[in-house]
Amino acid sequence: MNLKGKRIGFGLTGSHCTYDAVYPELERLINEGAEVYPIVSYTVQNTDTKFGDAADHIEKIKQITNKSLISTIPEAEPLGPKIPLDCMVVAPLTGNSLSKFANALTDSPVLMAAKATLRNRKPVVLAISTNDALGLNGTNLAKLLVAKNVYFVPFGQDDPVKKSTSLVAHMGLLAETIESAIEGKQLQPLLKPY
Repeated sequence: MNLKGKRIGFGLTGSHCTYDAVYPELERLINEGAEVYPIVSYTVQNTDTKFGDAADHIEKIKQITNKSLISTIPEAEPLGPKIPLDCMVVAPLTGNSLSKFANALTDSPVLMAAKATLRNRKPVVLAISTNDALGLNGTNLAKLLVAKNVYFVPFGQDDPVKKSTSLVAHMGLLAETIESAIEGKQLQPLLKPY
C-alpha cells in the first residue's frame, strides 16, 4: 500500500451504527502516512443515538486525526481550488447523502468536499451504509456506479433476510479502494457477500 503523503479528505455522515468499523480504517490511513482532513456532516455533529453521543464521536475523530474538523460548507469549499485532495472518501455514506450526491445537492460539509474534489477531476470513494440501497435509493446508487471519478468500497447485503434492501461497504477494504481509485480503477470484485 502506498498512501504516504497523499491528501485524503475523510467525510463521515450519519450512519452511526457503522462508526466502530470506520474508526480503525481512519487510523489505518494515518498509519500509512496519508495526510487526512476530517470532515463531518451536521448529523454527525448534532445527533445523539444509542450508538453514542455526537460530542463523543467528534472527540474520537479529533483524537484519531489530531486535526480540527471541517464542519461547515465554507470550511469544506477550499478543498477544491485552494487545498486540492488526491482523494475524497465518504465513510460511512448514508442513503440520504447518497441520494443528495447523486442529484448534485450540496447541503453539508461532506457533500461540499466531495463536489469540490470532483470539480478537480480527482476520485471520490464512497463506503455505503444504507437500508434502502436496493429499494428507492437504487436509482441513485446506479447513477453513481457509472459516474466518472466515483468509486465504491466493495459492498454486500448485511442481512438479506431481515433487511433485503440494505447494503453495507466492507470497511476493511477502504485503503485498498482508495489506492485503486487514485490509479483510476475500481477495486474488484465490487459485490462481496457478508
